[in-house]
Amino acid sequence: MLKSLFAGVSGLQSHQVAMDVESNNIANVNTVGFKYSRANFSDLLAQTKSIATAPQGNLGGKNPVQIGLGSTANSMTRIFNQGSIQNSDKNTDVAIQGDGFFIISPDGGNSYRYTRAGDFKFDAGGNFVDNNGFIAQGWLRDPDTGKVDSTSPITDIKIPPGLTTPASPTQEIVLKANLNSGPLVESFSPSYQIDAAGNVTDSNGTTVPPDDLGVMFNPNGEAFSLKDGQGIVISYDGGTTTKTYKYNGTTALSAGEFKTIADLRSLIATDATAASAGAVVTVDKAGKISIDNSAPGSDLNIKVSAFTDPANGIVENARFTESMKAMESFLPQNSVGSATYSQAFNAATHSSGIDVFDSLGTKHTVRTYFRKVSPSKWDMTITVPDPATINTTNPKNEKRGSISFTSSGALSSVNPGNISFTANNGSAPNQTINLSFGTPNKFDGMTSFDSKSSTSGISQDGYTGGDLVGIRIDQSGTLVGSFSNGRSFGLAQIGMAKFTNNEGLATEGGSVYVQTANSGDPIIGTAATAGRGFIQSSALEASNVDLSRALTQLIIIQRGFQANGKTITTSDQLLQTLIGLKN
Repeated sequence: MLKSLFAGVSGLQSHQVAMDVESNNIANVNTVGFKYSRANFSDLLAQTKSIATAPQGNLGGKNPVQIGLGSTANSMTRIFNQGSIQNSDKNTDVAIQGDGFFIISPDGGNSYRYTRAGDFKFDAGGNFVDNNGFIAQGWLRDPDTGKVDSTSPITDIKIPPGLTTPASPTQEIVLKANLNSGPLVESFSPSYQIDAAGNVTDSNGTTVPPDDLGVMFNPNGEAFSLKDGQGIVISYDGGTTTKTYKYNGTTALSAGEFKTIADLRSLIATDATAASAGAVVTVDKAGKISIDNSAPGSDLNIKVSAFTDPANGIVENARFTESMKAMESFLPQNSVGSATYSQAFNAATHSSGIDVFDSLGTKHTVRTYFRKVSPSKWDMTITVPDPATINTTNPKNEKRGSISFTSSGALSSVNPGNISFTANNGSAPNQTINLSFGTPNKFDGMTSFDSKSSTSGISQDGYTGGDLVGIRIDQSGTLVGSFSNGRSFGLAQIGMAKFTNNEGLATEGGSVYVQTANSGDPIIGTAATAGRGFIQSSALEASNVDLSRALTQLIIIQRGFQANGKTITTSDQLLQTLIGLKN
């Protein structure tokens, strides 16, 4: 009879432990990152009345006769299933979606604790701490490389208050653009000016190569597309005497042939001045060929027609003829305003600009200007504002080069590949800026297709100094700092630990776990790698306690406790009956 009493007592004790465990679960229903526990029951050693016997002859075997001595709560299992993710309004709140733990330290990294509670904040010293004041562990940005090295040992995450970032001079300009190779363009500029002496200059007065008429455009942006042998016939005396001017795309020009607009101006100047000593032929700033006859000489009666040669397959170039026929006019000599003009000749152009930074963080605009000079080649002019320089010869704020393309429109070559920039404001001189315009024979940068000239992307890697204005955390656990200069980069990265047996961890309170002999060693790394979960910022992981399950367990435990109490009272009544037998 006494055994039943002790069995009832053990049942009461076991259910009391289960009640304590379930009460703790319910108490932590709103504890961030809490994982509920379950009490595991097992029976106690049984008393054997008789042992089992094997079958013998015609007599069958017998099972053992054993009487249990009660139950005990021999272990607790902590359930580490995922709690729900709840968004918050605090950007330093973080939640783990998946396996793993945040690593925290109460003693500067000498020992580690582990937690799922991601309610972190920055203290007055810039330490990234939890509600216990333990400092989160991870990796800091290397000031020399500017990178966060997650292969190095973890350390306290600390972002100094008032953090600033120094200026970083530009080292690279990346440009992605298309330069229109088609016969119709929207972006063009007048031909370079040519004076009466044949000097070719741009708008700054700098001597430049003359434009090739074969790749020039009329005022509507339509290409002349001159073929060898095409040209015009001009008479300066009303048609009695004519001069023929034919296009030759090579540099081996014969009499009456031209390639550039400078060649054509020279031919016209020779014949016009022969007809009138007062004639002056130039190309003005609007890109128009001009014949001025206002000085003493002879009258000019200019007639223009197309040159054709059917026998040799030479047909009229209507657009070129139309542009030149605009010069048809009677020009009296020695008369003010006695001048005539062709239509404007234009070159396809495109430009892009971007601000770069010197070592002091001062901005300077670098402008890149492209001008088509052949079917697959464009001149390139890079300029910076005075007093900055990028050249050793005048003009020192200008650097000329070229860019060419393959027959498929892919980049072929760029020259120069970089510029040496000196701001002349006290910043470091001879700042090398690489011009990354794409990979040769690929389409990852500059191209030349039959489509509108446009810049699809331009960037540079320099920036001015700035103050830290905010921090956000991405899915890899990187603390990304935003600075007043518009730059953002990783300042630190939160470390995460994974264990072979999460249930083997021991709790210390405060939502903190410690490693034990049965948890295994922590496997430390970054979020979303090697089975570790990813980090969600501005969110917290709620307790995984299910109230419906917990309250149901309370009922079961209560009934179990009551039943074991009944066992004791019933055994007591039986004992009373036995005691009463002697009377």
